[in-house]
Amino acid sequence: MKSIPLSFLVIFLFTCCERQGNGSAEQTNDSIAHYGKMLKKESLAEKDRLNLNKKFLDYLLDQDNSRAVRRSVADAAENLYKLNDKDGFKRASQMLLELSNEKNDTLHKAKAYKNLGTYYLDFQKNDSSYFHYLKAEELALMAKDEPLLGNIYLDIAFIKLFESDFTGSEISASKALTHFSKTNQYGVYDAYNIIGVCSNELKNYERALEYHKKALGVFREHNLASPFHLGASSLNNIGYVYQNMDKDAEAIVYFEEALSDKTLFRDNPGLYAMLLDNLAYSKFKLRDLNGLPGLYERSLSIRDSLKTDPSGIILNKIHLSQLYDYLKQDDKALQIAKDNLAFAKANGVASDVLGSLKQTSIVDKGNAGNYFQEYIKLNDSVQQIERKAKDKFARIAYETNEIIDEKDKLEQQNRNLLYIFIGTLTIVMLLFVIRTQRAKNRELMLKQAQQKANEDIYNLMINQQNSIEESRAREKKRIAQELHDGVLGRLFGARLNLDSLNRQNSEDAASKRNEYLTELKNIEQDIREISHDLNREKHALISNFLAILNNLLEEQRSSFEPEVTVNIDDSIQWDELENTAKINLYRIIQECLQNINKYASAKNINLSIKKLGNDLSLTIADDGVGFSTNTKKKGIGLQNMVSRTQELNGTFDVRSKKGKGTTIDVKFPLHKKGE
Repeated sequence: MKSIPLSFLVIFLFTCCERQGNGSAEQTNDSIAHYGKMLKKESLAEKDRLNLNKKFLDYLLDQDNSRAVRRSVADAAENLYKLNDKDGFKRASQMLLELSNEKNDTLHKAKAYKNLGTYYLDFQKNDSSYFHYLKAEELALMAKDEPLLGNIYLDIAFIKLFESDFTGSEISASKALTHFSKTNQYGVYDAYNIIGVCSNELKNYERALEYHKKALGVFREHNLASPFHLGASSLNNIGYVYQNMDKDAEAIVYFEEALSDKTLFRDNPGLYAMLLDNLAYSKFKLRDLNGLPGLYERSLSIRDSLKTDPSGIILNKIHLSQLYDYLKQDDKALQIAKDNLAFAKANGVASDVLGSLKQTSIVDKGNAGNYFQEYIKLNDSVQQIERKAKDKFARIAYETNEIIDEKDKLEQQNRNLLYIFIGTLTIVMLLFVIRTQRAKNRELMLKQAQQKANEDIYNLMINQQNSIEESRAREKKRIAQELHDGVLGRLFGARLNLDSLNRQNSEDAASKRNEYLTELKNIEQDIREISHDLNREKHALISNFLAILNNLLEEQRSSFEPEVTVNIDDSIQWDELENTAKINLYRIIQECLQNINKYASAKNINLSIKKLGNDLSLTIADDGVGFSTNTKKKGIGLQNMVSRTQELNGTFDVRSKKGKGTTIDVKFPLHKKGE
């Protein structure tokens, strides 16, 4: 079967999720169902399955906190643990705890604490693990979830077994059995196994055999599938108990039965090496040296290659040293014992050091007293540590209850503080909204006043320009009348008189008269043209706005050095443009010219006003020194131009580089009067 690409699965699943968004609970449930369906595909690779779990967890984080979402977060955490992503497992468990606390979901809160206990147990942080399991136990009891309680007690049993609290571990495992259903035979197997191990350590060998055989019976009856070979493990445990009872012949039967599984070495080489060592040791105890030291050396070789069982390596070498001591190969026995003791001390496990000290004291008889004293001192220390470990769990349980009580008090105080904070925050926000609204009203009134002032200023400019135009028209008319009625009349009379002189026959007089007549005709024509021009409306004065703008540009030309080139689109209907737009456009041009005069040191200025569809475009470019547009602080003049452009609902763009001049582009929509 071909593997399905992760990209397809993620796109398919999260397209659905994105389309649904934070929609209804039904939509979220549909997305969760899609996720479950994708993960059940057998063709999905482990890496892709891991990535899909992570992405789905991110999706759940954005959903409403429903029971279905919390259940899915719990499932995702379980999947991440199975995929050996410990960090992802912890993240999902903490997320589940937060969501459960928010909704006071007792069951999922218990599962979250149980997960965190498992996380710390895997990293051998037993104190933290036990603390979280206790909280999980309390919540699971409240939720009355029997399977969950069984798993919690089983994990607590593992912790106590690791800490050598064998009695406590046995009690917890027995509690686990009372909560497991008939379907959870793996849990039953583990509980039987722990009780058997604890009984063996407590030297209650008959009870140990009873429970290890019960575990083996569960395995065989239900055919429990596992890559760890649970059947071989139980056979090894039974054989080990017989070995401790000095019934090595019976022990060998169980060891050899376990080793007869041809797949054991491939699937679980660590267990295979342990069985070889145990088999060899029982044979040695019976003084059956057939296959020795080969069995020991093969076991040690496997353990050395795995590098996962230092305690097994140490026990293996103790057995080898015992064999060579029995064979009277003293140097070899001593060398192995000393090397083993150094390795055990470096490994730091007290029980391993004790066993190595005991064997070294046997083969190094000259220094036996020193080894024995060290053994006694370390053994006393170990016993004290074990006693403290047993007391530690009771102390953690007591402190956990105290913490819970203190937490309840703090939660009440926090709730009170939260209510006070929310009330205070609400008042502050109301005051802030009121002040902000007032500020906005003041700003709006100021803008309206400014707009009115702009209108008034423009109207004043228009009135002033109208007065100028009226005076100019009257003056033109007066001059035209004066030229036409006065000068032109007199010149016409002179021409007639001179024409009459043409009747004289004097050659010199005729020449003179012709010259005067020609000159008078030229003067008469010039005066007529002047009169006509004065009475004709100029295109540049069609619009009062253009007249005002022309005045500004004429003042620029007369007062400052740069040459000004102007290009104004004739198709623009200035009379239809709102006065506010005209005054803002005028002020932008005025401000821009002032900036060029002050800072640019320019020689040429190009000004262009064009109509582009329904927009008006202004471009002013100079060839001055330029400036850097990346500076955060803008001048007041530039800020004013930007502000006026925003009032026009337009765009303002400035392009400049040092030494390359400056170009300013303003573009805004043409709004006619009344629109």
